[in-house]
Amino acid sequence: MIDPSVAPVRALPRDERELFIAASNGHVLAFDNLSGLPPWLSDTLCRLTSGGAFSTRRLFTDQDEILLTAARPVILNGIEDIITRPDLADRAIPLMLAPIAERRRRPENALWREFELQRPHILGALLDAAGQGLHMLPRVRLNQLPRMADFALWATACESAFRPAGTFEAAYSNNRRAAIENIIDTDPVAALLREIMADGAQWRGSASDLLQIGANRSGWPKSPRALAGRLRRAQTFLRSLGIGIAFGREGRLGTRTITITAIGDNQLHDTVSTVSRVSDTGCAAGLKDPPPGLGQPLNFADDADGADAESRRQEPQSSSPPSL
Repeated sequence: MIDPSVAPVRALPRDERELFIAASNGHVLAFDNLSGLPPWLSDTLCRLTSGGAFSTRRLFTDQDEILLTAARPVILNGIEDIITRPDLADRAIPLMLAPIAERRRRPENALWREFELQRPHILGALLDAAGQGLHMLPRVRLNQLPRMADFALWATACESAFRPAGTFEAAYSNNRRAAIENIIDTDPVAALLREIMADGAQWRGSASDLLQIGANRSGWPKSPRALAGRLRRAQTFLRSLGIGIAFGREGRLGTRTITITAIGDNQLHDTVSTVSRVSDTGCAAGLKDPPPGLGQPLNFADDADGADAESRRQEPQSSSPPSL
């Protein structure tokens, strides 16, 4: 739609240089049929989604440098849960698609023929949303900003072209919550901390003490330093579930300690209350009038049924705020 290419779906790059070269020559990077991501690629994708750079020596020179900078959206497709590191998961929107029934399969030429018929409507809807976003962005305010703060503000500004105020914030919060729980379930360190805090309000000790508690678990770190690193990586996700981790020193010798605390209401509850307050007013960002489409249900299938943006705008608006 916005980035036609002769190679829309690529294989995973072998190193950072290949990834940034691909990003410099296209706007959307799509990688298909993945079984997992190596740690270096997961870290590099984090930089690429929010803006990063890669430098290399110019060929046939000793001192000249080439600097590749890019901030690109990335599509990762696979059957398994390929994102296993919290920092990348916090930048992603996981979508689980239903399998296509055999009776509904069709040849590729029929699929693309229908897509070409719908292309003007899809592009028009995107442009309507972008125009609304440019108009609303200076007035959008969120009580809490996620890691992808600019993305959240932009999507919230665009949403009122088609959806009730607060729809995106609620959907994005629920999606991140599901991603957090999935990562914690697959991370033995985070899973153990959740078990520990289920029985008490606080745990304090050293990394060595915690290392001994989970020594028999599969995938458990082999050293206190490695365990501390895993804790720091999961710190943001655990905080959103109401588990705080603090690193400090105690005593005259400055012994390193780890304090794990139940911090009460988590981020999800705060977000839900924020969305509820927005919905009660019937509008967002200080608007006097509710946005078009107020009261329509959140049904992403509506955007794929061929209806254009003009027909949506002509639908009757609800006179009462939506219920969450």
